[in-house]
Formats: sequence, structure tokens, C-alpha cells
Amino acid sequence: MPPLTDDAPALPLDAQGILELAARSMFQLFSSVSQGMFLVDLSGRIVWVNEGYQRFLPDLGFSSVDQFVGRMVEEVIPNTGMRRVLESGNPVLIDLLTNKAGTFVVSRIPLRDDAGSVIGAIGIVLFDHPETTLQPLISKFALLQRDLDDARRELASQRRRSLAVAGDGERRSKYTFASFIGSSPAAAEVKRQARRAAQSSSPVLLLGETGTGKELLAHAIHAASSRASGPFVSVNIAAVPDTLLEAEFFGVAPGAYTGASAKGRDGKFKLADGGTLFLDEIGDMPQSLQAKLLRALQEGEIEPLGSNKLVPFNVRILAATSRDLAAQVREGRFREDLFYRLHVLPVRVPPLRARRSDIPALVESLGDDLALRNGTPPPELLPAAMALLAGQPWRGNIRELRNVIEQAVMRSEGQSIDAAQLERILREAGVEPAAPVQDTTAVVVEAEDASRYLRPLAEQVAELEQRAIAAAMKAHGGNKLATARQLGISRATLYGRLENPE
Repeated sequence: MPPLTDDAPALPLDAQGILELAARSMFQLFSSVSQGMFLVDLSGRIVWVNEGYQRFLPDLGFSSVDQFVGRMVEEVIPNTGMRRVLESGNPVLIDLLTNKAGTFVVSRIPLRDDAGSVIGAIGIVLFDHPETTLQPLISKFALLQRDLDDARRELASQRRRSLAVAGDGERRSKYTFASFIGSSPAAAEVKRQARRAAQSSSPVLLLGETGTGKELLAHAIHAASSRASGPFVSVNIAAVPDTLLEAEFFGVAPGAYTGASAKGRDGKFKLADGGTLFLDEIGDMPQSLQAKLLRALQEGEIEPLGSNKLVPFNVRILAATSRDLAAQVREGRFREDLFYRLHVLPVRVPPLRARRSDIPALVESLGDDLALRNGTPPPELLPAAMALLAGQPWRGNIRELRNVIEQAVMRSEGQSIDAAQLERILREAGVEPAAPVQDTTAVVVEAEDASRYLRPLAEQVAELEQRAIAAAMKAHGGNKLATARQLGISRATLYGRLENPE
């Protein structure tokens, strides 16, 4: 190390001076060693390009810098992702960009003023021939991509196999608790209740609006129960004509009536023997059948149509409804004794508007499913589009959300989906879009009352802990190290809480 002299350059003595010096040095370094750089203002208009970037202009269709500078970045650089950086304020340190000028490895970094507000962004071309300069990295990425594609195909194959009917006519559950997407307090609570219900053999009544995931939870409860190796049989009562429901439930004896099969036909109770029977839309069951269902549940035996023999069964009952069963009981449209027989372990599934913070994860999951089914890349929602989704009331809940996402994917010319596309889809469905919610981590909390505190203390502490983590993550922009320091816990503990919020 050379000795220091009195006239040798020295670092500034203040931290701000050192920071400014480092910023200038980094900018000069990137400008000299990169293949090209350009700057855009907050509107996305190109305001400056360096000499290195000017060599790409002819391939982009421009003969001079004057034709290029002053234009919107999307107009002159096809497939650029600079708009997302300007809108989100998040940098993209490494990305692949392909257009008519070639394939490039690029970085996009937001520029901020002294107050921290985004005022523009800088684009840097790190490599202009990645197929040669980054061949080892690209080969490794291609291998990982093939592994991912293989895993997706295997997952799709497993899903298809889970739907297949076994040789004895039984069906297996298709979902587990991991399939219920969401880490919000509302989602964590319903999964906690459902897991406890899985450890019991008592009837479970799933309550909630249509499209909230009641059937998925029924599958998950069966998969986590001691009956997981047995059949999971479901019947949608609203989809079966009233005149056929009795035969659907209890089966038909051989030759019971004209046209009946000489071999007879097993009902759902028989098919579910040793496993779980899921009665979807139980609130639509006609009163004429409610008494027979109650007797079957009480006695543990059924009498097929046209038969004089009682057939015992061993079935665990899960039921679901989007109707207000208690109100139907008061109005005399649902038997009170059957209601209490089913209402042993009630689990209320929250609507999507009560767990808005789960929408980004749900959108990602739904997008992956669509990509897997169609053999296309997953869609990418721009920040404004995600904020719009977070603000909607979602009367149809997750089913409605899936419909909107699927329409957007089918109509989109590219991989990105913006807010304008989603607004058109909502209006065409007769829904006036609500105002966007920029903070998608917000949680809808009902008015406080004393009853919310009448729960196990450990449960309330876990809920408060998750809220504290969410608030700290938001305050530090998702930086886990800063979040852990703020909360006074180790990073390992934080990772554990994020992976297992229940």
C-alpha cells in the first residue's frame, strides 16, 4: 500500500459527501464499462443516452439521437419493462430483454429525489451478446427451466390422477390445506379451525358465500383426517332434481321400478362407506328428504329404494351452504333437528373482501394454473392492475376473481395486464369498478366487540404477531433484515413465521 502524502486525494469527512462521491463513481463506472445507458423522466420520456447506447439506435430504426431522445420509452424500445420500475419504484437488477436490436442483459434502477420520491429511472445494458458472454449462466438457467417445466407437468399429472375414479368407484380428495391460498389473519383462522375439525369425526358445516372455497376446504379436511385413505364422495344437492335425490343418496335395489337396472345401483352413502360424504348446498335440500337424511345420520343405516333391507354405513359427513340455515330454520324451511345434527363443528369461510391482502398470492396461483393449463407463460399484472383488483367488492369471491383473470389472459396480446384491461372486463360483466387500493396488504377488520377477545390467548398472540410482521415488512419495503431488526428477532425466526403463519 503506497504511503499517504499531504497532497494525496482524501475522502470527504462527512457521510453525505462520501455517499455523493460513491454515487458519481458508480455512475461513471457503469457508463464506461456497460454496453449502453439511458435515462427517462417520471413520465417515461427518454431524456439522455450515452455514446455506448447510440450504436443500438440503427437496429431500433433511428438514424440519429435527436429522433430517439424525447420519445416515450415504450415507443422506441420494444418489450421494455421500464414502466413497471417507474410505477412501482422497485429496481430490476438483472433481466433479459429481447427486441429487434438483439438480446440483452439489462438493469433498470429508479432515480429518487431528496424526499425519496421516484423522479425517473436509468436503464443499463450490461451485456449485448448474452448467448456467448453468459453461456454458462444461460445453460444453467435453461436446465432449471426444464426442471420447472417437468415439475409443472408432474403436478398436472398428479391432479389428473387425483380426479380419476378408482376401480371400486371411489374418489379421492383433490386438495390439501396448502391449496387454500392466503396468509391473512382471516385465512389463517379458517385454516386453523378446519385443521381442528379434521381431527374429529363429528359433522362439519362449512358456511360462507359462494366462491369462497368451501368445497376445497372439505377436500382438505378429509385429506388431513383419519379417513384420508377412504373415499371422498361429494354430491351437489342443488344440481340434482328433487325426484332423483333419494335414489342419489340411498341407492336403488335391483328391479325396484320399471326401467331400473337388474343389478341395482349404489347411492352416495354406500360409495362413501369408510370415508367422507360431502353434501354441498345442503340448504337446497327439499324438506321431504330432510327427515330421511336425519334418520340415516342418527341410525347409521340406509334403506335403498325398493328394498326392505337396512344397509349399515360408516361415513363422516361434511356439509356446506351459502344460505343462512338459521334463518331457514326460523322460517320453517329447514328442519331444526337436522340443523343441530349438522351444526356441530361450524366453520365460517370469509369472503374475499375480508382478506384483500391475499389477492396478490391468489392472482399468482390462478395465473400459474392458467399457464399450466394453456402451456403459456404466467401473466404479469402491473401494479395499477393489482391495486384495482384489491379494491373490488368481489361478490362472486375467488370464482369471480378467476373469471376476470382468465378473461384478461385470453384477451391480452402480451404477458402484461394493465388496469385498463381489467376495467373493461368488469364493466362488460355489469360491474362498475371500485376505486383501486394501493396498499394490498390492508386487511378488512370488522368492528371490535368483546366477543373477538373470547378466544384462546395463544391464538390472539399469533394473530397480533402476524400483524406486527406485516406492518414492519411494509414499513421497510419488504426488507427482511431490516424487519427482523425492527422487531428484535433473528432472520431465521422471521423466515419461520413467514413460512408458517398459523
